[in-house]
Amino acid sequence: MIDYFASHLWQMWALLSFVCLILELMNGDFFIMCFAIGGVCASIAAAFGVGIYGELLVFAICSVLSLFFVRPIALKYLHKGGEERVSNAEAVIGRVGKVSQAIEAGGYGRVAIDGDDWKARSANGEPIAKNAQVKVVSMESIILTVEAVN
Repeated sequence: MIDYFASHLWQMWALLSFVCLILELMNGDFFIMCFAIGGVCASIAAAFGVGIYGELLVFAICSVLSLFFVRPIALKYLHKGGEERVSNAEAVIGRVGKVSQAIEAGGYGRVAIDGDDWKARSANGEPIAKNAQVKVVSMESIILTVEAVN
């Protein structure tokens, strides 16, 4: 069995690359992707019959080069918002939605944004009619504060 792994080591490098890509999907900062690129390069080297030490060297060199050359390009083009990337509920702030249930004066109503229905209140305490366009100003817990869009 060890002979099989030794003669098919390229499969292990390919598996390592695949696992790194899955981990990168959960992370999103393009750091682990560099090791996936190194694994692909080592897999290619293993397919050409380079020994284990050569494969490790190819893996290390390609991973480091990816960190310096591929990662900055990926960050530049795929994270155009810079360092501050909002996610989850914070991404709702500033979005425009539609009132699905009228917001009463000083009370609450509901606002639909991208298929999600949120409990909302008016920023100035005035009523907002159903089907009116509103912009999310802030958020407390799961309650949005909105203002009417003219």
